[in-house]
Amino acid sequence: MNQEALKMLEERRSCRAYKPEQITEEELQAVLKAGVYAPTAGGRQSPIIVAVQDKETVDTLRKMNAAIMGKPEADPFYGAPTVLVVLAPVDNANRVYDGSCVMDNLLNAAEAAGLGSCWIHRAREEFESAEGKALLEKWGVHGEYEGVGHCVLGYWEGDKPAPAPRKESYVYYVR
Repeated sequence: MNQEALKMLEERRSCRAYKPEQITEEELQAVLKAGVYAPTAGGRQSPIIVAVQDKETVDTLRKMNAAIMGKPEADPFYGAPTVLVVLAPVDNANRVYDGSCVMDNLLNAAEAAGLGSCWIHRAREEFESAEGKALLEKWGVHGEYEGVGHCVLGYWEGDKPAPAPRKESYVYYVR
């Protein structure tokens, strides 16, 4: 049994405060590699990941996301310098499940790489919009895609929080 991997999964937390410096290319590639090896229905590998590190584009996504959240002044990305946008084709009935597996692999790989990460919602609404569709076109992403989530990445600003206690009724056994 790989106790180190299990401990890492236990200790992973969502990061909500990032240092401004960009992650290294080696760290980015390690996280992306984990994402592309996520399980997908039928092994079809239907989701795609758009790695965004350009500050202007990150700011555009941040503003779009904050507007959808109803708080235009907020920073829903918590200052993270890297945003991995996970999308899946709308004609795939398993798109949300497949994309969620990709997101989970990205989050866990970030922990393994010593990075902070957080799953940020509202990608679906972002990429349903005309502005979102224009971004996809600009990025060379063709076809109809649904936004599944944003995995924001960066270096922790401050200490990682301790885990909340687990609820008693989390697991039921039928033996």
